[in-house]
Formats: sequence, structure tokens, C-alpha cells
Amino acid sequence: MTPIALVVSDVDGTLLTKDKILTEGAKAAARRLQEAGIGFTIVSSRPTIGMGFLIEPLAIILPVGAFNGSSIVDAALTPIEQHLIPASVAQRGLDVLNEFGVDIWLFTNEKWLTRNPDGEYVPLEKRAIRHDPTIIADFAPYLSSACKVVGSSSDAALLKRCEAAMQQAIGTQATAVRSQTYYLDITPPGHDKGTFVEAIAKRLGISTDAVATIGDMQNDLAMFKRSGLSIAMGNATDDVKSQATHVTASNEDEGFAGAAAMILKNNGTA
Repeated sequence: MTPIALVVSDVDGTLLTKDKILTEGAKAAARRLQEAGIGFTIVSSRPTIGMGFLIEPLAIILPVGAFNGSSIVDAALTPIEQHLIPASVAQRGLDVLNEFGVDIWLFTNEKWLTRNPDGEYVPLEKRAIRHDPTIIADFAPYLSSACKVVGSSSDAALLKRCEAAMQQAIGTQATAVRSQTYYLDITPPGHDKGTFVEAIAKRLGISTDAVATIGDMQNDLAMFKRSGLSIAMGNATDDVKSQATHVTASNEDEGFAGAAAMILKNNGTA
């Protein structure tokens, strides 16, 4: 197998525990990868503003991917490459989310916008990204600067149906995929975690065969398909696990550290 030169990891459900904690084990594993000469970075459905607190403890120097990779920013969170959802498509997405009655958020590069400060998952998102939402009455003024639109609901079956309806409604004009069982993300067309992997590999002058990816959700499958080695978390669903080359422990049992150990073993440096 091709030696791994770059590791790209998902964040929530992968690097972080369910309580959004970056463990000492995960930090140490990231350091071991970099000490072995393997590049390390992260890509997430998170907004840019929700990535910053991870940069220093993980000693990341490479660009990172926000909004499922549709925005690429440097380690200081300055945009290198940014794409937006077409305003008409963002509106169509809002219409579908309204039909399903789920809570709606809109993210720009700088802000998290919501009409409902008491939404079920607002407290979780505040804790996750370490930012407060901006409360608005109408999304219309922000449609032209939408990096991501999110539908959130604790009804996983409803959100799965919403995902299918959304994909039918927007087609190839945007990407609609669940990043958690309770979050449906709409992001710019033609850009996902897989295109982020390709962009960073190109930047480093390496083949994607030399990239390992680690994740747990459907939105991670795009990067699994573009990497030589893919590792699903133990907390991933069976359909995600089936499309990975390896499976590690869960995010509650240092699964990221286990994945790093697999990669080092693959390279003969464990």
C-alpha cells in the first residue's frame, strides 16, 4: 500500500467526543502523525467560526476545510478559497425545510443566523462552535452570502426524508447531506470533503492514494472515495463503515487515536 503522507480528519463524531471534547489522546495522536512526517488537517461541516479553537491544540499548519470543504481557510482562518450557495437555490432549500417543519439556520463566513433562539439544537451548536447565533426575522437579506443552510431536528427519520426531498429539489445546484442524524446541511455545488482532499493533496504535490481520511457520517463518504486509505469510526452507521477500508473504535473510546495508530502501522512507523 502507498505510504500515507497526509491525514484528513472529520471533527464532530471523529476527533471530538459526543460532548464536544478534544481528548488528550486525540491531541497526542495528531502530534504522533506529524512527528512521523505525515501532514495533518481537518475538514468539517462546521462553519469557519467553529474551527478556530482546534488549530492550536492540534498544531495544524495546513489549510483546513469548513462548510464540508466548500471553504478553505488557512490556519489563521483567512479564506483561501470560498464558494457560496446560489441565492435562488438557498431559497429553494429554505422552502423545503419549511415544508418539513424543521429548525433552520443560515451561516455566512462570519455569522450564524437563526429566527428561533429557542431551537432544540441551538444550545448544542453554541457549545460546539463556541459562538452565539445572531437572531433575525428574515433570511432574505443574507441569501446572497450563504455558505451553508442547515435543517435541524431530533426526528432522524423525518430528516432522512427531508434529505431525499432536498436532493430532488436542488439537484446538482447544491449539495444536501446529513452531517449528523439531526443536521441536514446544504452547501455550495461541486464542493465537498472529497474536493477538499484533492485540493490539499495537490497543494502538497502528492497523489490522493497517499491520503488517509477518518470520519463517521454520510458527508465523509466523498473523502473516503478520494483517498487511498479510509477509516470509519466505531460510532458510524453500517453503511458508512461498509465504504471504508478500516474501522476503528468509537469517538467515546479514543477511536481517532486508534485510526492514527493504524496509519502509522501502515507506514511501518508504529
